[in-house]
Amino acid sequence: MIKRPEEIALLAESGQLLAQVFDHLDELNLIGISTMQINDLVDDLIVHELHARPASKGQYGYAYALNASRNHVVCHGVPSAEDILQDGDIVNFDITLEKNGYIADSSKTYLVGNVALPSRQLVRAAYDAMWKGIQTVRPGATLGDVGHAIEWHARKNGYSIVREYCGHGIGREMHEEPQVLHWGKPRTGVVLREGMVFTIEPMLNQGRHAVQTEDDGWTVVTRDGQLSAQFEHTVAVTRTGVRVLTLRAEERSGALKRTIKFNDALNT
Repeated sequence: MIKRPEEIALLAESGQLLAQVFDHLDELNLIGISTMQINDLVDDLIVHELHARPASKGQYGYAYALNASRNHVVCHGVPSAEDILQDGDIVNFDITLEKNGYIADSSKTYLVGNVALPSRQLVRAAYDAMWKGIQTVRPGATLGDVGHAIEWHARKNGYSIVREYCGHGIGREMHEEPQVLHWGKPRTGVVLREGMVFTIEPMLNQGRHAVQTEDDGWTVVTRDGQLSAQFEHTVAVTRTGVRVLTLRAEERSGALKRTIKFNDALNT
């Protein structure tokens, strides 16, 4: 569970390579592109330009380099040549990358073209909820503190939190202990210690939190058909707080967090 400094350095290297993948996706006009085209682009980028491995490919029998979860798809959406992104969609790309034996995991929800205000508000709330959780991470805090901060922000803004899926420890394996729930009570659960590395990845729904898995055995959708949005970072507990290992260029500059025109910020 506790990673040595040299292991965190390797995880940070994987995390920054993964951030470059999202930087590349940020440059695309997503309207009219299939999620399979995005998958193939990401696969090629990770393997041939970054000289790394798409860690989801082959994991648990999964065949692709990413999950593409559009509109009412909560998570684990399978890319398809028939799944064409349309003006007004929201879509989450969840990508994992392994370099030198260590895995980073991150996701981002994109706004495709001209997106309605309620959809943009959901995406904004999901992003901010993730950061509310990240900001609680420090030695001596608990996972209950993290979950409570996320849940409080979601509920305050009128959204529900998906409970069937959670964050997780990560390192040489994609899924390690501990489980990181996105709801909880303050001062309960695992106490955070320097060297812990895990993901924070809340999924917020417009409607009820209930979900169901489709017949492909992967794709998870909202049971009521309403929209869902998610963001994810891999973080490390430091001596004084938290380090976001998958931080993207737009976040280092503060542009995405500060922007008022959130639609523009997500479609650079």
